[in-house]
Amino acid sequence: MDRRRFMAGTATATAGALAVFGSATPSSAREASGTGAASADGDHVKGLTAITQVFGAGQKLVAVAVEYDRDIDGRTLSTSTFTVTDRTVTKVYTNRTADLNDRARYGRYVIVELSPDDTAAALWVTQQGGGTPPAGGGTGDSGGGVGGGGPKVGDTTPGGTIVAAKATLTQAGAVTTAHGTRYPASTTALTTDAVKNLIVDDFQQFTFADPATGQTLNYNLFVPEHYNPRKSYPLVLFMHDASVVNVATEGPLVQGLGAVCWASPEDQARHEAFVLAPEYGSVVIDDDYLPSTLFDATANLVESVTRQYSIDPDRRYTTGQSMGAMMSLGLNIKYPDLFAAAFVVAGQWPEAQAAPLAKKDLWILVSADDTKAYPGEQAITAVIQEQGTQVGTALWDGQSTAAEFAADVRSMKAQRTPVNFAAFETGTVVPTGSTTSAHMATWQVAYTIPGIRDWIMRQSL
Repeated sequence: MDRRRFMAGTATATAGALAVFGSATPSSAREASGTGAASADGDHVKGLTAITQVFGAGQKLVAVAVEYDRDIDGRTLSTSTFTVTDRTVTKVYTNRTADLNDRARYGRYVIVELSPDDTAAALWVTQQGGGTPPAGGGTGDSGGGVGGGGPKVGDTTPGGTIVAAKATLTQAGAVTTAHGTRYPASTTALTTDAVKNLIVDDFQQFTFADPATGQTLNYNLFVPEHYNPRKSYPLVLFMHDASVVNVATEGPLVQGLGAVCWASPEDQARHEAFVLAPEYGSVVIDDDYLPSTLFDATANLVESVTRQYSIDPDRRYTTGQSMGAMMSLGLNIKYPDLFAAAFVVAGQWPEAQAAPLAKKDLWILVSADDTKAYPGEQAITAVIQEQGTQVGTALWDGQSTAAEFAADVRSMKAQRTPVNFAAFETGTVVPTGSTTSAHMATWQVAYTIPGIRDWIMRQSL
């Protein structure tokens, strides 16, 4: 399996979703339209690959790999050698594959990196993130910010859109091969004809027909690269928020880091694990806390995958944001032996039902500006403490550096409590100028903190 590098950061027309994950446009079609790759008259470009990467705020188009017919001398390249329509070129270098960072002095591929801050970079677009709230006055999500007009159980209206990964590139300057042949600048606009989705492409897509509930679940599954059925592996279940309802199966992988962070080469090097990410065709739970049968189908899916592979039932973990966080809490209450630990991001559950959570290992992360999830989690942790379980607490700056977050995690771990409750301080989690709510901004940061994931993966039933 081709491993991809990972950088943590911060619907759906069916055709758009297929364009992101689908096949390349035939070269004959490109030539007929006046764009594209190598032609019979000697064009040296063989093809262009759009490279995407997932950040906290979703998937973005971050580079174009230009494949030439001969090795190119990387020393002759600069950021002015290529222009990309509506994009800012930040780096240009050669590589032996259509991938980031693995630089070589010579290579058949020229990697043209693009600024992820460009407006045109975004491939996952939410209604709220784009500045337009969903109809009904809610936030486009359930749990902690849904309001009276938010999505209800059974709602199939997507809150986000997957945009096709495409770019148009021009070789504005000369390119020199490793043997000194000069390929002069050209005015021909070339369009990407393939897509490489870092980490996302390492997941496989399946369908689970649950005989117990009659429900069908589409899901994504990451299998460790060197999977050995003679070994026993942990499994992480990630459940998305309501904005991803009824998008492409790959939706949970592209809308943020909640699933893909566990499958990054860095995380897999520390903790080889399966990653399971269902895509829900409708809202599973709302603020009435009466879930649809997709709730129980999810538990049955976890058991089914456990039986299919060599997965340790004592090292299964759950995480989710908003609707997915609510499901994580609810599943831990109804199925106390299903998971060893949970990472709960911006969610809540009725405190009257929370007593069983006192027996679970939990890491809770929420923003103090989240008007529902923050008091909701405070109420839950109060119940947990009343049951005699120790709860570690902390306030964090949501704009901390990676090193500062690592120190925050170490301080929390030093309390040696089975339940950890960290909140982002008021006014720190929403980026300046952003239209995103504190509720949704929480998970754009939460899954960039590897120390929390390390703690989760060390727990066992």
